[in-house]
Amino acid sequence: MIDPLYSLCGFAVGLLVGMTGVGGGSLMTPLLILLFGVHPATAVGTDLLYAAATKTAGSVAHGLAHSIEWPLVRRLATGSVPASIATLIVLSFFNQSETARSLITVILSFALLITAMTLIFRGTIIRFYRDRFAALDERRTALATTAFGALLGVIVTISSIGAGAVGVCALIILYPRLPMAKIVGSDIAHAVPLTLVAGAGHWVMGTVDWPTVGALLAGSLPGIVVGSYIAVRVSEPALRFLLAVTLIVVSGKLLYDHVADGSLILTAFTRRAPH
Repeated sequence: MIDPLYSLCGFAVGLLVGMTGVGGGSLMTPLLILLFGVHPATAVGTDLLYAAATKTAGSVAHGLAHSIEWPLVRRLATGSVPASIATLIVLSFFNQSETARSLITVILSFALLITAMTLIFRGTIIRFYRDRFAALDERRTALATTAFGALLGVIVTISSIGAGAVGVCALIILYPRLPMAKIVGSDIAHAVPLTLVAGAGHWVMGTVDWPTVGALLAGSLPGIVVGSYIAVRVSEPALRFLLAVTLIVVSGKLLYDHVADGSLILTAFTRRAPH
C-alpha cells in the first residue's frame, strides 16, 4: 500500500526540484526525519535510492539532449565512488546506533547550511574562485575534480545531500567555459552511480525502507514534471532564496532536536546513576 502522505511530500519536493533543479535530498531527508520520525540512517538510505531513480530519469533526458560531458563525469566518479565505499565501511560499524544518529544528524545539518549558503551566494562564490581556478592546467583541473568528487562521495553517503546545488557551483568554478546545460547534465549523470553505490550500501546495512521509496517516487515523478512545466512562469531567484531560508530553518531544527535529545539522555543517565 502506498501511504498518500509520503506521496504528497514526494510531490511537493518533486515540484521544487522541477522548478529550481535542487532540493531533492536537501528536503526529503529532513522531512523523513522531522515529519515522519524516521531514523536518520534509514532516512539517508531511503533518500539515496529515491534519488538514484529520479537522477536516472534526468540523466536519460540530458543524454538524449547531448548535454553530458562524460570525461567530467568519469573524473568525479573516480573520486566519489571509492570514497563512498570507504564511508559505507565505516558506517557499517555503527549501523543504527546512537553514534550513527549523532554523526548523520550533525553532518546533515551542516550540509544543509552549506547548500543554503551556496544557493544564496552562488554568484559571489563563483566570482571569487573562478579566476583562481581558471589558471589551472587540464591535469590539475582533473585532479581537483577527482578530489572534489571524493569529498562529495563522503558527504552524500552520510547525509544524501550535496550532489545538487553544491556540485553545480563547484563545477562552474572548475569548468568556467563549459555551457551551463552540460554542467547540470554532468552533475546529474554523476549523481546516478554515486547514489546507486551509496544507496546499495545502505540497503545491505538494512537502512532502506523500500515501501517509502515507492511512495515517494509515486508522488515526486509527477511533481518534477509539473514543476518543470511551471518553472518558466515563476521567479527562480525568489524560489532559490525561499528554498535556502527553508534549509537554514530545517538545519536549525535538526540541531536543536539533536541537542535536546542529548540533554534528555544525559539527564536520564545522571538520575539513574548511583551516588
